[in-house]
Amino acid sequence: MFRKIKTVKLTFGAVYSSTEACVASNVSPRVQQFRELIDSTNNNDILKDLFGRQHTYLRISITERCNLRCLYCMPAEGVKLTKNDGILRIDEIIKIAQLFVSEGVSKIRLTGGEPTVRKDIVDIIAGLKQLSGLKQVAITTNGLTLTRQLPALQRAGLDAINISLDTLKENRFEQFTRRKGWPRVMAAIDLAIQLGYNPVKVNCVVMKGFNVDEIVDFVTLTKDRPIDVRFIEYMPFQGNEWNENKMVSFKAMKNIIRDVYPELQRLPNAHNDTSKAYHVPGFTGQIGFITSMSEHFCSTCNRLRITADGNLKVCLFEGKGEVSLRDAIRNGASDDILKEMIGAAVRRKKKQHAGMLNLSQMENRPMILIGVEKKRVYVGSYRYIQRGIPHQVLTLSAVPRFENYTAIRTTSSLSHVDSSGKASMVDVGSKSDSKRVAIARGIVQIDSNISKLIAENNVKKGDVLSVAQIAGIIAAKYTSNLIPLCHPLSLSYANVSLRLNEELHRVEITAEIRCTGKTGVEMEALTAVSIAALTIYDMCKYAASPKSIRITDIELVSKTGGTKGDFFRN
Repeated sequence: MFRKIKTVKLTFGAVYSSTEACVASNVSPRVQQFRELIDSTNNNDILKDLFGRQHTYLRISITERCNLRCLYCMPAEGVKLTKNDGILRIDEIIKIAQLFVSEGVSKIRLTGGEPTVRKDIVDIIAGLKQLSGLKQVAITTNGLTLTRQLPALQRAGLDAINISLDTLKENRFEQFTRRKGWPRVMAAIDLAIQLGYNPVKVNCVVMKGFNVDEIVDFVTLTKDRPIDVRFIEYMPFQGNEWNENKMVSFKAMKNIIRDVYPELQRLPNAHNDTSKAYHVPGFTGQIGFITSMSEHFCSTCNRLRITADGNLKVCLFEGKGEVSLRDAIRNGASDDILKEMIGAAVRRKKKQHAGMLNLSQMENRPMILIGVEKKRVYVGSYRYIQRGIPHQVLTLSAVPRFENYTAIRTTSSLSHVDSSGKASMVDVGSKSDSKRVAIARGIVQIDSNISKLIAENNVKKGDVLSVAQIAGIIAAKYTSNLIPLCHPLSLSYANVSLRLNEELHRVEITAEIRCTGKTGVEMEALTAVSIAALTIYDMCKYAASPKSIRITDIELVSKTGGTKGDFFRN
């Protein structure tokens, strides 16, 4: 998320065009300058990434299980499934959905595996339909059991259906899916039409040597039916033995169709549509092309994904950096923490995926290949499982006690030591509440190799800058648990900004903390920087020798709002 950001020099020139602007905002020009430095990379809209893409569409996998074994998504040896207790429960699905809907998601699609194999799918749909602001609940299914389930799903509120079907020939269906059931899928399409779904979307993955000869037949299927057939370019995933020779490009498919239907016309598309829409004049339905490989649509992508085991994927082709919302929820994370995790993940979404030839060489965990082993990420003193939040957030039962401290001082000017030399928390009860702001910074000096790995997001433990940012924010909130004589404070704002300076081979950390209270927040700012720096050290230490990483220059930059006056470091 912070790749290749140029060095920013801190100078104390005017930030506003006039002194009056600073006075009106009730802050000093110096404080405002540091705030703007941080805010330049901060976005309060957690679902908008650094390229301005607003994410309004969430796909939630509700199961890893499937009753088919399609060649293009399931390796012959099968996959290792997550144990049942690792799959999101219905209450967790609804909670995650509510978080995203509250931030602007208007459409949710349930996927799998095969979502209809989950016994509580009707309850899941009904629960989602209760979320205020959610405009559409859709499902992608293979249709195998849909004739039995669809009436109940519709009554629960299901708005739209995509049915996967790669062939119109029964014997070929059995070869491709390794299972029987083609007549049931065709019956499901007819039932969906009868129940009023318009259009019924049919997803067809086109593969050379398998179903290219049926492309025109699928187009003909739209003549008298309100069907939207979407031809999908064959995509590479770990385990499906993808190669370029199996893929049929959008242009090749279009040429095949125009040999029979030369009048094929382009239809207008909405801004975020993934399918390039076409139709044959006079036909009831239409067709579309999903061109993920030959002509990617990354610039308008508005989709995020939740895997069945609760990980957030910001891109279908994301190989690393998944964030475990499940672990965070199960360990009591607040909605604010969950949103911080989501926002950090969204902000590090790349401009586009790697391209088809590079994708075929990358490790990836598609929504169906859930069993591929996930790496664990250790963040400073936190233990993150599956790129999530710690199982135990700062349980400090071993904090040393001070009752047996026997050293005596006859005089002391230290605020946290009493006249006998023992530790003592300052009584701030008589102080008045005031707005407090503190900014701290620090540097993690690294070598060129580590700098390159961070820039390419190729550190084995995961996305260094994103995880360090989250660790720093969490640490700020738990400062009073880490430092025994600090007062617990209710923070109104905590932000940690990390910048990779590739020219100087270092990570520059800045933290700003705000609260309204009786005591300052400089310790919270310094703690945030320190833990973020330690997290970087921990995640990079195996990439080089210890002497290649140095944590330096952790210092308070400014603090305002206290009775002793404001402080600014020159």
